[in-house]
Amino acid sequence: MADLKDVEVEKAKFVFSVYDWDGSGSMDAMDIGPALRALNLNPTLELIGKMGGTKKRGEKKVKLDEFLPIYAQVKKEKDMGCYEDFLECLKLYDKEENGTMLLAELEHSLLALGEKLDRDELDDVFKDCMDPEDDDGNIPYAPFLQRLCDHKP
Repeated sequence: MADLKDVEVEKAKFVFSVYDWDGSGSMDAMDIGPALRALNLNPTLELIGKMGGTKKRGEKKVKLDEFLPIYAQVKKEKDMGCYEDFLECLKLYDKEENGTMLLAELEHSLLALGEKLDRDELDDVFKDCMDPEDDDGNIPYAPFLQRLCDHKP
C-alpha cells in the first residue's frame, strides 16, 4: 500500500489478526476503533463511524484489504488529540499551577463533555490510570494522562 511503510503494514496485519477472533480473515467493524488505537492512533468516535465502524457487533465485517486503507486514512487525519494537546486542556483546571486538579472536575469533564464516557467506562479508566487523590481532592493530572494515552484497551 503506497501510503503505508512496510513496517506499518506488518503492524496493521498483526493487529488485524488479533481482532480476527475466529480466523476467518475478517474482523467485526465494531473493532475498527480498538484496532486503530492499538496502532497508536487516537480517532474520534465520529471518525470511526465515517470509516465504517459500527456500534453493534455482528452488523458488518471488514477484511484486511479494507482495513489497510482505513488505517492509512486515519493516520493522515489531523483531528486527533495527542498527549500534549490534552495536557494543555487539563492545565486550564490547574488553579494553583502545581500540576494537580480537582478529581471532581476531571470526573465531570469526562462524563459530560465531548465524547462522553459512561460511569462504567470512567470507573475503568480511573482504576487503570488514576493516582489516589490528596486530602484536598486533587490528583496529579500529567501521570494520569500519560497512563491514559499509553493504555491499550
